[in-house]
Amino acid sequence: MDFVLPLRGASLELVSGRGHYERVIEAVLEAERSVWIATANLKELMVEGPAVGRRRPYRSVLEAFAELSERGVELRILHAGFPSRAFRKHFDRQRALVRGGLELRMCPRVHLKTVIVDGRLLYLGSANWTGAGLGAKGTHRRNFELGMVSEDERMLDEVQGLYEELWRGRPCADCKLHDECEAPLNAARVASG
Repeated sequence: MDFVLPLRGASLELVSGRGHYERVIEAVLEAERSVWIATANLKELMVEGPAVGRRRPYRSVLEAFAELSERGVELRILHAGFPSRAFRKHFDRQRALVRGGLELRMCPRVHLKTVIVDGRLLYLGSANWTGAGLGAKGTHRRNFELGMVSEDERMLDEVQGLYEELWRGRPCADCKLHDECEAPLNAARVASG
């Protein structure tokens, strides 16, 4: 899993602040096939809902995930720590997600932050899957985050390959934290087939 790829040209968009929301979250909400997320922190995230008159109310992103799941979109989140209480509370309200519409896997060594939408859009950056990280909070409540968005196929292949290796638990056997881990990914793989 250690690599440095040769330097080459690739088209990238640099995103910061609210740009995360506008470029990454909006792409997630329009996903057609899949959304793969990796994050260290997993918290409830509020997103803009459908406009009601002049107002745009907010709702849990998990409501949107439930709708995506019901349309057959594969949803995965690979995260490092236990999700926040608010996330768990809203998750439990979404029957489509509880029935397996959103797969969650935890590994304490996950620190990468990436979002892959439909295998065609890639976000890599510093933002965790939180409102403060992804620009969903007000201007004076956001973290200072920076990331890149690309549709470069070679970058997508590399990141998806790494994600899949982690998701399947391939590094678990040699991990020095394996004995301390509450739910090693390789054990989850064996249990789920």
